[in-house]
Amino acid sequence: MATPAQQPQAPPPPTPRHLLRSHSSPIFALCISDDNERVYSADASGKVVVTSTRSLRAIASWVAHTDSILGVEEWDNFIVTHGRDNKLHVWQRIEEVPFSARIGGSAGLPDLPTPVLCYSMDVNSLNFCRFSLLQSPNTSASEGIRKPKALVALPNLIDSSTADVWSLPSQDRVHAAIGQETNKPVSVPHETGRNTSGLFSVFPLQFNFILDLGIIMSMHLYYYIHNGPSSSSSDHYKNLRLLTAYENGSVVLREYTRTEKEASIEGQGWEILWKSKLHVESIMAMRVSRANDFAVTVSADHIIGRYDLTTDQPPPEEHGVAFRTKHPGNGSIAIRDDGKVCAVGGWDGKIRLYSTKSFKPLGTLKYHKLACQCIEFARAWTGEGGNKDGRAVPEEEESDDDDLTVEEKIKRARWLIAGSKDNRVSIWSLMSFEKQH
Repeated sequence: MATPAQQPQAPPPPTPRHLLRSHSSPIFALCISDDNERVYSADASGKVVVTSTRSLRAIASWVAHTDSILGVEEWDNFIVTHGRDNKLHVWQRIEEVPFSARIGGSAGLPDLPTPVLCYSMDVNSLNFCRFSLLQSPNTSASEGIRKPKALVALPNLIDSSTADVWSLPSQDRVHAAIGQETNKPVSVPHETGRNTSGLFSVFPLQFNFILDLGIIMSMHLYYYIHNGPSSSSSDHYKNLRLLTAYENGSVVLREYTRTEKEASIEGQGWEILWKSKLHVESIMAMRVSRANDFAVTVSADHIIGRYDLTTDQPPPEEHGVAFRTKHPGNGSIAIRDDGKVCAVGGWDGKIRLYSTKSFKPLGTLKYHKLACQCIEFARAWTGEGGNKDGRAVPEEEESDDDDLTVEEKIKRARWLIAGSKDNRVSIWSLMSFEKQH
C-alpha cells in the first residue's frame, strides 16, 4: 500500500506564460493578427498598444479615442478602432518594427510610433456593441496599389436596436436600420372587424414573439453560401447575413434576400430566418466560429447558448441549445479556430474552458482578481508558405520567420490572451485538448 509520500501529486495549477503591463486602465478589447505576430490591446482610457509576440515589447502605443474602446481589429494593412466617443477610426498599420523591440529595448513605452489616421466615421456608441468587420474578397488596384474593401456592421445612428452596414473605404451606408421591422406595431382588429383604441394587441409585423428586443449588444456580419441542387460551383450563391444579440437575451438571424438591389433602407429586404431566446439576462458577449457554422453567447446568468448557423430553414421551435453551467456572471467568450474549444471570461476573473460540442469543462485559468472582459485565441498555425487565410507571406515577413522554429510557432498558435479590469493582459499557453472534447 502506497504511503502518503508515495501518492502521485496533482500537477500545479497553470500560470500565465506572460503578462503585459502596458496599460494603466481596464482592458476592454483585444485582437491578435492573422499571422500571430502582433497583439492589440485597448483600454478604458482610449489607448491602444500593439505588442510583438516575439519580443513581448510594445511596438506602437497611442491614444486612439477620447473615451473607452469597444473594439480593435487588424484589417489587411490597417487597424480599425471603435470607441465610446462615437467614432470609428481606420489607421495605417505600423509596418516597421522598432529596432529596440528586436533587441529587448525598454520595458516602458518611450517614443513609440503612432499609426497614421486614414479616415474616421461618426457612429452611434450609446450601447456597448462593437463593430463587426467583413473583409471583401473583391479588392481594387490602381497604379499598382492594392486597395482592400470591407463591410462593417454598426448600431444604427439613431436607433440602437437596429443595425447599419457600411462599406469601407468609401464610407457609404449600404444597408440602413436592419431590424426596424420588429419595432413596427400593428393593431389587431376586434373580432367584429373594427379597430378600437381599447381593444387591440400590439405585435411586430413578422413575428409576434419579438415585442421588445432592446438595444443590440453584439453582432456578426458574414456571407452564407447556398448550395444548389447540383455540385457545380456555378450553382452556388451567397447572401449577406447578420446575426444579432439583444438586450432582452434574444438572438436573431437575418438574411438579405433582395439581391437585385445592393442597398436597402428601413430594414427592407432583410428577412428573419429564426430567433432564439435562451438567456433571461442581457447577452454580454457573442462569438461565431471561423467557419460561421455556429455561435455561442454568455450573459449575467449561468447559461452558455449555442446556435446552429448551418441551416437556412426556419426552425419549428427554439433554434439554440442552452448549456447550464455552475458559474453565473460572464462577460466575454472566444472560440478556437478549429471550433472545438471555447473560453469564457467571468466577472470573477476566472477563464473557463469548454468543449463546444458537449460543453464539458476542460479546465479553469486563475490569475485575474477582477472581471475578465475580453479573450482571444491565437490563430491556428497552418504550416510554412502562408498564413491562415492562404495569403502568401511577403518576403520581408519570411525573413523574420528564421527567428522562430516550427515548434515555437505551434506553441504560439496555442496561446490564449485575456484582458481584465486589473489593467493587465495575460497570455496562456494551452494544451491541444485533442482527446478531451
